[in-house]
Amino acid sequence: MRVVDHYTRPLPDGRILCDVCPRVCKIGPGQRGLCYVRQNLDGHMVLTTDGLSSGFCVDPIEKKPLNHFLPGTSALSFGTAGCNLACAFCQNHEISKSREVDTSAQRASPEAIARAASELGCASVAFTYNDPVIFYEYAVDVAEACRARGIKTVAVTAGSIKPGPRAEFFRAVDAANVDLKAFTDRFYWRRTASNLAPVLNTLKYLRRETDVWLEITTLLIPGENDSEGEIDALTRWVVQELGDETPLHFSAFHPDYRMLDLPPTPKATLLRARAQGLANGLRHVYVGNVRDAEGESTTCVGCGEPLIRRDGYRLTHYALDANGACRKCGRYLAGHFAATPGTWGARRLPVDIEAWA
Repeated sequence: MRVVDHYTRPLPDGRILCDVCPRVCKIGPGQRGLCYVRQNLDGHMVLTTDGLSSGFCVDPIEKKPLNHFLPGTSALSFGTAGCNLACAFCQNHEISKSREVDTSAQRASPEAIARAASELGCASVAFTYNDPVIFYEYAVDVAEACRARGIKTVAVTAGSIKPGPRAEFFRAVDAANVDLKAFTDRFYWRRTASNLAPVLNTLKYLRRETDVWLEITTLLIPGENDSEGEIDALTRWVVQELGDETPLHFSAFHPDYRMLDLPPTPKATLLRARAQGLANGLRHVYVGNVRDAEGESTTCVGCGEPLIRRDGYRLTHYALDANGACRKCGRYLAGHFAATPGTWGARRLPVDIEAWA
C-alpha cells in the first residue's frame, strides 16, 4: 500500500473526497472508491495495488491498438485490478472488476518491470487490461524507470481523469490509445456510469498540450452506438478537434459481461463506419477484431501508396524509410517509427515478473 493524499480533500464527517477522476468519490473510513483500489485508511487515501499486478504478458503493439507507434514491436503489458468506470460490456471484467488482487497478484517494482522489458527486447511497456488512471502514481514510477532504460510507455485508457493527475500521468508516457466509447452522453451514463465530456477534454488536452502520440478506439455495439448519425458526428469531431491524421480504430463487439443479449458487430457495420470516417476527412481509419486487409492497412496520405500492410497483428509489407517517410513520394507518416520495423508478429508470451525482482 502507498499513501496518495495529493488529490484528496478531508470532509468534516471523516470521509475523504478523491479528486483523481470525475467521479469524485466520497470515501468513508475503511471504505474504497468505485475503482476499488483507492481506500480511506486511518484518515489517509492509500493506493492498495501499488507495486502489484494482475499479470504480465509480451504481445504486439498493434494489439493496444497502436498502428502508428513503433510498428511490429513488442510491448510488455500489464494491469492491476479495478476500474473507475462501470461498463456493462467490459471485455476485461475479470480484471477490471476483480476484488482479489491482494492475494492473486504478482509483486513488481518499477525497476523490475523496466529491466524485464529491456531484457525481453520490448520497445515499450503498456499499462492496459484495466485503466491506468486509477493507479497513475504507480504507472508514473514505472514510466520513469522505463525512460531511464530507453523503454517507451503506452497508456490504454478510457480517458476519464481530472486535470491535475492527468498532467502528471501523461507527462510520463509516450503514447496513448483512448477508448472513446460512444459519442453521446446518454450512452456513457447508461452503459458506463460516467460522462462523455471529461473524455473529450482528455483527447483535446493530449493533442493540444502534450507530445503524447494519440490513437483512438471505439467499440461499435449493435443498436447502441453504431448509428450513421453518431459515427458521422464522432468522426467530424475528431477531424475538427484533433486533426485529420489522428488514427481511429473501429472495433467489433462480442457479447460479454452484462451485455450477453446483443449480437456481435457485423463486419459490414465496421466497414461502413470506416467509410464514413474517410469520407469526413480522416486519413487513417482502421477496423479491429475482424480480418480485413484494407481496413488493417496504412496508406500514404501523399500518393496513396500502401505503407504498412497487416494480417492481424503481423506486418506483411513495410514501405517507410528510416525517417518514417513514404519511400515513393517522401511524405512523412504521422506517428513514431524506428529505422526498421519490429518483427514480433502475433506472438503472446506470458511473463513471470517476479523472476526480475
